[in-house]
Amino acid sequence: MNKTISKKELQDMGFLPYQAVDIIRQAKYYMVRQGYPYYNNKRLGRVPCHAVENIIGVDVSLEEGDTNGKD
Repeated sequence: MNKTISKKELQDMGFLPYQAVDIIRQAKYYMVRQGYPYYNNKRLGRVPCHAVENIIGVDVSLEEGDTNGKD
């Protein structure tokens, strides 16, 4: 399953609100250029993590739960 990220999650990572919106906007544009017209939608607020990683140049690791290394 592909992981996605939203503006709120970017803000939780430390980005300012405007920065988070701009990153999502750029990631949507990137996805449209890659041939995914689904992302050409103003209401869509989630984008694939790999698109955000391409924009900011840093690995975005979203944790599914805080396990602190415990399984």
